[in-house]
Amino acid sequence: MRRKISGKSVSWTAVPGSSAIDFNRPRNTAETMRVHLKGDAICTLFLLVALCSLLYSQLEHLVPVGNKEPTQKKPSVTPKIPSDARAPWRPVPAEATVPRPQVTPIVRRTEVANKRVQTTTPSPLTDSAFNFRHYLLNKDNRNFSLLINQPKKCRKTPGGPFLLIAIKSVVEDFDRREIVRKTWGREGLVNGEQIQRVFLLGTPKNRTVLATWETLIHQESLTYRDILLWDFMDTFFNLTLKEIHFLNWAAEFCHNVKFIFKGDADVFVNVENIVDFLERHDPTEDLFVGDIIYNARPIRVRKSKYYIPETMYGLSIYPAYAGGGGFLLSSRTMRKLSRACREVELFPIDDVFLGMCLQRINLKPILHEGFKTFGIVKPSAAPHLQTFDPCFYKDLMVVHSLKVAEIWLMWNLLHSPRLSCTQRKQMKKPFQWKKKAQTTPQASPLR
Repeated sequence: MRRKISGKSVSWTAVPGSSAIDFNRPRNTAETMRVHLKGDAICTLFLLVALCSLLYSQLEHLVPVGNKEPTQKKPSVTPKIPSDARAPWRPVPAEATVPRPQVTPIVRRTEVANKRVQTTTPSPLTDSAFNFRHYLLNKDNRNFSLLINQPKKCRKTPGGPFLLIAIKSVVEDFDRREIVRKTWGREGLVNGEQIQRVFLLGTPKNRTVLATWETLIHQESLTYRDILLWDFMDTFFNLTLKEIHFLNWAAEFCHNVKFIFKGDADVFVNVENIVDFLERHDPTEDLFVGDIIYNARPIRVRKSKYYIPETMYGLSIYPAYAGGGGFLLSSRTMRKLSRACREVELFPIDDVFLGMCLQRINLKPILHEGFKTFGIVKPSAAPHLQTFDPCFYKDLMVVHSLKVAEIWLMWNLLHSPRLSCTQRKQMKKPFQWKKKAQTTPQASPLR
């Protein structure tokens, strides 16, 4: 390569085989186009990279990558739940409503050291979502205030009522309470014995209409004087709380009662048969009668409504317990169970929990064929009869799982002067509800 100098300008001349460029040599059109094309390609590539980076940054917020959780926007205002212990029914303001997740938690409230403690229990419709960890952490919160009381319920009759009917209900089921009041749950004399009635309720799950339900339930209580309302959330797994709070209430405000029937609002009860049965027993002696379930095993299937993990109950068989549709107990047994319930750890299935309390006081429950807590099954001795025939109900005490209209109809049919069950005489082998031979039944499912 050689350098050529001409005046003040310097030019470079490319030597063959060399990479030097002569800048004074004019470029042709093809070369110019090639240079522009290269620049455009570089700019286009640069813009594509920038656009991809921008899209990637936006997608990171919309689509979870790998195990990364999708980000959620935090509310600008933290919702507050009212903590005034004197006004547990005050509704949450609309602007502070907590966004509901897919599985709606149900809050149970209690007063501990003048502070509101909140625990979460599931709705029976979302059984697999039951949080056993929270339940175990908070299961010792068993003292809830009584919002509506009936302290004079058992003082109306000198010496106390013969039978107190206690029915588990929820605030929303006014129609079921009303049909019980007008049929088998009537207060007054039955076969010469005094009958009284109470309904057992917790605060409703629907938090958006609390003010409305508060007004209605207080008006209902003023009208009928039969509502007991406690300050815990009325859920399936809180029925155990309803059990122990009722027993405590009965021991304090109804200690002079002779017998108690406790059941659900969707049962039909032949109170005349119950009174006739109880008149042959002494209320000062232990008595616990119902549809007794023996050798039932804990259900370990997570999807089941009655799922119980081994960490909560390690034994393979439950103690004997009564089906929750209804059972009878004496005044003496009521007081014993009230004390035992304070010593036995809470269990989320109320029927089994009461069986544990019976085991605690060494009392064996009595099986009676008149309690049909799983409904009426067509007997082989009378397969041609309809199970809704009132003649099936005439000799029974309790039949579970009836609709409101069915309860009203059956009560009226049984009390009709035109009722006749003489068709039994035409049967070659008449069917009657009699006690079976005392055999140990197989494990039965929960209600």
